[in-house]
Amino acid sequence: MVDALNNFFGTISGFLWGNFYMFVLVGTGIMFTVRLGFPQIRRFKDAFALAFSGLRNKDKAGKEGMSSWQSLATAIAGQVGTGNIAGPATAIMAGGPGAIFWMWVSAFFGMGTIFSEAVAAQKYKVVMEDGTVTGGPAYYLEAGFKGGLGKGLGIAFSIFCFIGFALAASLIQGNTIAMAFANSFHVPPIVIGIGVAILTLIVVSGGIKRIADFVTTCVPIMAIIYIVAGIIVILVNGKNIPAAIQMIFVGAFNPRAVAGGMFGVGIKEACRYGIARGLFSNEAGTGSTPHAHAVAKVKHPCDQGLVAFMSVFIDTFIILNITVLIILTSGSYASGGEGITLTQTAFDSVFGSLGGILISICIFFFSFSTIIAAYFYGEANVLKLFGKKAMPLYNILMAVFCIIGSGFTVSLVWSICDVFNGFMVFLNILGLWAVSGVIVKLWKEYEHDPSLETTLKDIKNAK
Repeated sequence: MVDALNNFFGTISGFLWGNFYMFVLVGTGIMFTVRLGFPQIRRFKDAFALAFSGLRNKDKAGKEGMSSWQSLATAIAGQVGTGNIAGPATAIMAGGPGAIFWMWVSAFFGMGTIFSEAVAAQKYKVVMEDGTVTGGPAYYLEAGFKGGLGKGLGIAFSIFCFIGFALAASLIQGNTIAMAFANSFHVPPIVIGIGVAILTLIVVSGGIKRIADFVTTCVPIMAIIYIVAGIIVILVNGKNIPAAIQMIFVGAFNPRAVAGGMFGVGIKEACRYGIARGLFSNEAGTGSTPHAHAVAKVKHPCDQGLVAFMSVFIDTFIILNITVLIILTSGSYASGGEGITLTQTAFDSVFGSLGGILISICIFFFSFSTIIAAYFYGEANVLKLFGKKAMPLYNILMAVFCIIGSGFTVSLVWSICDVFNGFMVFLNILGLWAVSGVIVKLWKEYEHDPSLETTLKDIKNAK
């Protein structure tokens, strides 16, 4: 029965996450990038200023929303996960080092998509009866498709997001943390699962304020730990950096010419696996991060749009590239390992037994922050579907799924979640295309009316 279900959902997942979404998601990114005039190039400096000026903002998060920086940190918490440790490894082994070049290409155009998601989320966010601000794809689907169709599409998205993203994150990330700590510290997985469940309840029971406080503290810490440890590994193998970079660019167009021909793949595989792993990592177009960007307190939707594409830059062009260079400069790709084992092997070669502990710590931060971000995204959709009365049950479900995930094999769950996520992505892209005219109009107004860029002026005046 389990094998039959695995095959059924695996077939659907294979179709959605194969060439279909590669063209849909990258095509959407190209469309928005061109129509918006390449904001990820022209306005990168402004985006950087808007994103990190928030570090000085001491505003407290509440039901009326959170600061732009807190929203960005929440989005990054969801984007930066174990995919940043294992994703590049699987891309390299399946598509050769050249897959990384295509990962960069997908991330570049993904910045255009995630900009548009954030603008749409801001434009169509709502204030509930108790003053709580919320938003996300369910709301711009309703705006893009009027009447019963829009309402139905919004409800469908909320269901897919709640099941395939929020609850799935507790199950899968809870399993990831439990297995990592069980292997490194020989603690029973169920004990770790209970601990993760308790920590989850502690954070989410504090509402949006505690979630914002957690992510703004956790995200910088987890990034610094991994980046510093990764740079040490890269510097130890520094003489191999030029060769690693050459492997990426040569492998993008002639995969069989690198590493002595050990990568028996062609350009098609390099392109496919690079784009697929890149989209999985940065989540551009998946419909998850708009929930975080919707609640940002900004003066214009495009302010948050600019902030949003910095999350893709940090996820892919900084953290994910650290993993890439760790694997390629250390030579761990030739070890015969798979997935996260390649990164583990590289760490072990420099840090010895401490490497396993470092990876376990990084996995905990990456996975747990993903659970918290997924909770926040799911919360927006639970509120839409059932209202505040359903929140206690939702909290309990998230905790219970952390415990269940720690003790069970989740291969079938992965297949089911991939399908639910696939439907979620389809509806999100549908919504973005439906409101694309509004997004482009807002951006043109923003660029041609200097009075609208008040947040940027405030930053420059503060300096």
